[in-house]
Amino acid sequence: MFLVALVTLPVRTACAEQPKELVFGMSAPFTGTNGEMGVEFYRGIMAYLDHLNATGGAGGWTLRVLPCNDGYNPGPCFENTSDFIRSKDVFALFSYLGTPTTTHILPLLQKFDEHQTYMLFPLTGAQPMRTEPFRKYVYNLRASYFEETAGLVKNLTEIGRDRIAVFYQSDAYGRTGWDGVRRALLLQGLHIVSEAAYQRGANFDSDFVRESRLLLAGTPDAVICIGTYGAQAALIRDLRDMGSDIPVAGVSFAESGKMLELLTKAGMEHGKDYTRNLINTQVVPSYEAVELPGVRLYRTLMDAYKGAASVSGSTYTPRRFSYVSFEGFLNGVLLGEMVSRMADAPSRERIPDVMNSIHDFDMGIGVPVDFSDGKHQGLHAVYYTTVVNDRFLPIDDWQRWRK
Repeated sequence: MFLVALVTLPVRTACAEQPKELVFGMSAPFTGTNGEMGVEFYRGIMAYLDHLNATGGAGGWTLRVLPCNDGYNPGPCFENTSDFIRSKDVFALFSYLGTPTTTHILPLLQKFDEHQTYMLFPLTGAQPMRTEPFRKYVYNLRASYFEETAGLVKNLTEIGRDRIAVFYQSDAYGRTGWDGVRRALLLQGLHIVSEAAYQRGANFDSDFVRESRLLLAGTPDAVICIGTYGAQAALIRDLRDMGSDIPVAGVSFAESGKMLELLTKAGMEHGKDYTRNLINTQVVPSYEAVELPGVRLYRTLMDAYKGAASVSGSTYTPRRFSYVSFEGFLNGVLLGEMVSRMADAPSRERIPDVMNSIHDFDMGIGVPVDFSDGKHQGLHAVYYTTVVNDRFLPIDDWQRWRK
């Protein structure tokens, strides 16, 4: 049914009433070190929204996303956002990607408070989106980095790995994650045993031998990374080349699918296995959990979706499924639900009240979404994955890493 809906769009005559349309501004990296992540995020969003629009829209409203590339750099993101608010007059900002970029534009929302422009469902777990003074402008779907890092610390220390080192990106993203690890360890009377940072923009070609030595100097039982997929993969490669086989854990932003692709290719070239003892948190269920109706719909629509050339270029080879495209897909589902609830008269002013009305909303992923009682984060679930048969799949037993 969904495949038919995607390919049989209604035919409109010249005299037909033009569809009602709402436009949302999306600033994300479609090039650079996180470019593939941005493309996959956008693909997931549009796979759902194209289906929604083809089957009547959200309460009769067509939803259009205006994607603008920021290359994962704060300056271009600021310019994109200013243009969205001043010139494009978008209904809302939607699905921005990245902490350093998204946090950089938050003062704009405060400055243009009279416009009542809200940020909907950014791909970041950082605290500025969740605390005052900017919390009131942002609605988050995903779990926070504090929640992801607390879960990693809890699970690692429970199996005796309480000497934890941290590798992080030297910006708002990395520092948020670093602080999350620090706070979680302090609750148990523990401290970070060693740490190393890197500059934003590093990729898999970066040399992290020095950083690896700094981390290993603390004789850690595990390393928690707060980085991008390229930088985290480079650290794993260099740690393994130095003979360290300790578990390396990352958070959801590291885009585990792309990271695994880089490590697998490097392992084949060097005759090594760089994919052992890897752990990554996710903020959505596994795309292999086909017992969940939301996962089944995601897989059906992703298999049918052929777009994204406008942001990726003709040479890009998309991944069939990924955690990041599934997150984008769920963002699209929630956006459609929000607009449907105000379809009689959509307006920016109504966004807070409509979001507050979303309580125990079922997206088919096994946990309900709840923004009632003034909440600005709808989900808190964190999922833990490791490499199984060349994919990051749910961890079935943490005891394999018991020290």
